Amino acid sequence: MHTRRTSRRPRPRLRPRLRLRTRPRPHGGAAAAFLVAAALLVAACSSGNPPASTGEAPAEAEAALAALPRSTPAALNPYYGQKLAWRDCGVPDFECATLKAPLDYAKPGAGDIKLAVARKKATDKGKPLGSLLVNPGGPGGSAVAYLQQYAGLGYPEAVRARYDMVAMDPRGVARSEPVECLDGRQMDTYTQTDVTPDDQKETNALVGEYKKFAEGCGAHSAGLLRHVSTIEAARDMDVLRSALGDPKLNYVGASYGTFLGATYAGLFPERVGRLVLDGAMDPSLTARRLNLDQTAGFETAFQAFAKDCVRQSDCPLGGKGTTPAQVGDHLKAFFRKVDAHPVPTGDSDGRKLGEALATTGVIAAMYDEGAWPQLRDSLNSAMNENDGAGLLSLSDSYYERSGSGHYTNLMSANAAVNCLDLPAAFTGPDQVKKSLPAFEKASPVFGEGLAWASLNCTYWPVRPSGAPHRIEARGAAPIVVVGTTRDPATPYGWAKSLARQLSSGRLLTYVGDGHTAYGRGSSCIDSTINAYLLQGTPPTQGKRCS
Repeated sequence: MHTRRTSRRPRPRLRPRLRLRTRPRPHGGAAAAFLVAAALLVAACSSGNPPASTGEAPAEAEAALAALPRSTPAALNPYYGQKLAWRDCGVPDFECATLKAPLDYAKPGAGDIKLAVARKKATDKGKPLGSLLVNPGGPGGSAVAYLQQYAGLGYPEAVRARYDMVAMDPRGVARSEPVECLDGRQMDTYTQTDVTPDDQKETNALVGEYKKFAEGCGAHSAGLLRHVSTIEAARDMDVLRSALGDPKLNYVGASYGTFLGATYAGLFPERVGRLVLDGAMDPSLTARRLNLDQTAGFETAFQAFAKDCVRQSDCPLGGKGTTPAQVGDHLKAFFRKVDAHPVPTGDSDGRKLGEALATTGVIAAMYDEGAWPQLRDSLNSAMNENDGAGLLSLSDSYYERSGSGHYTNLMSANAAVNCLDLPAAFTGPDQVKKSLPAFEKASPVFGEGLAWASLNCTYWPVRPSGAPHRIEARGAAPIVVVGTTRDPATPYGWAKSLARQLSSGRLLTYVGDGHTAYGRGSSCIDSTINAYLLQGTPPTQGKRCS
C-alpha cells in the first residue's frame, strides 16, 4: 500500500541488498531512490462516520491559524530559556541532547514532549555562522539520522566548517516520542493490500486496512495524535533556535521540510535567517489537489525513465522505437500479471511480489535517475526470471522495513502529520471512484493506485487542525525556494507557487530529473546555495541551472 510521502534521505541508509548502482556525488545525492510518498496528502475525521468534505478547509481551522501568536508568550519562557545538556551520541564527532517543548502550545503547563537533537560542531572556530538546522522531509523522516549519516558528513566542507550542523527529530518521529500504529506483521499485510480494487470485496479489504491502521494509531498514540502538526513542529524549531543561542534560524529543508520551513517563516518572519527550501511544497492547496498534482509529477518522472529505458540494451519494457505510452502499457500489463499471479521473492517471511509491492518498488525508483539501472535489473528479474526480490527490496527500502521484518515509525508518523495538517481528500470510496478519470488522465500508469492511496486519512481518529493557506512571511529575509523541473514528488509548479507567495521568495530552478536539487551533481545549484549560506547572497530571481 504505497501511501505517498515526500522526503530526502541519505544515500548511506540504502540497505546493502538494494544494490543501487549510482555514481558517487562529492557532497550529496538525494538518495531518494526509496523515498516516495505523499507528504501533504492529508485528511481526517473523527472516529466513526467521517463528516462530509469538499477538500476545503473548515472555518474553525482557518480561524485557529489566524489566531496564532507572532511573538513568544510569557508562559513559554521556561522552554525558550532552557539550556541543552549535550552528551556523547555514540557516533564519532556528534553530540546529542534532549529539548523540552510543551505538548500543547495552547496549554504550556499541561505536559511536555521530549525532542531528540543532534549536533556536529563547526570545524572553523574563527569564522562561526551559528547553527544550520537541516530536515530531510517525510513527514516522518528522522532528521537526526539524516544529519549523522549524510548531512553532517556530506554537506560541502565550507558549510560544515562555518556552521554547527544541527538536526531535531520532529515530534512523533523516530527518537522524539514516536507515533506507533501497527506491528511488523500487520504492516506487512497493510503494504501488500491491493490499491487498485477490482470489485467490492477488494474495495472493502482496502478500506478495512485503512481503518485498522487508523485504529492502531488511535490505540497506541492517542494522546500524541492531536499534537504532531507541522505548525507545532515549526514552533518547536523556534524553541530549539533559542536554546542554541541563535538570534535567527538558518535552515535547509528538503521536500516536506520545505513546508516545515515555510511554516516557520510564516510564524516568525523576523527570526528568519538563511532559509533554503529545496523541493518545495505549496501550502495553499487542498489535499485532493496536492494528490492529483503529485500523481502528474510521478507520470512526468516515468516519462523521463521510459525515454531513457528504451535507449538501453537491458530495458524489459521495450526497445528502440517504443514510445513512452507503450512502455507504460507494458508496465501496466506486468502489474496486472503479478496482481493475478504474485512472483516469488525468496523472502524469509514468505512474501511474494504482488501488484502493491511491485508498484511501490517502481515508484520508489522514480525519485532518483541513479536508481533507473537498478529498476531495469529488478524488472528484468521479475518479468523474465520469475524473481521479485529486486522490486521487493526497493519497496522495503521505501517503507523502511528491515530484513528482520521491523518497520521504523516513518509510515505511522507520515500519516499522523498528514492527517492533522489538512482536511481529507475524500470522504469514502464513492468519491474516489468519481475522481478516477482525473487521476488516470494525470498518470495512465499510476493514477488509479494513487487515487485510492489518497483515501488513507479518511478514517483517521482525530480531526484535522490545519487548513490550506498562503504563506507570505512579510518582513522575512530572502528565502531561497528550489524547484526541479521533473521532480516526481514535489512538482515544479509547487516551487513556483511558494516562491510567489513568500514576500521575499527567490526561485532557483534546476532543469533536470529527480527529487530535490542541492547536492545532486549540479555545480550551478550547489555553488548558488553555498554562496547564500556562506555569504548571505541570494540568487537572482528566476535563476536556472542544469
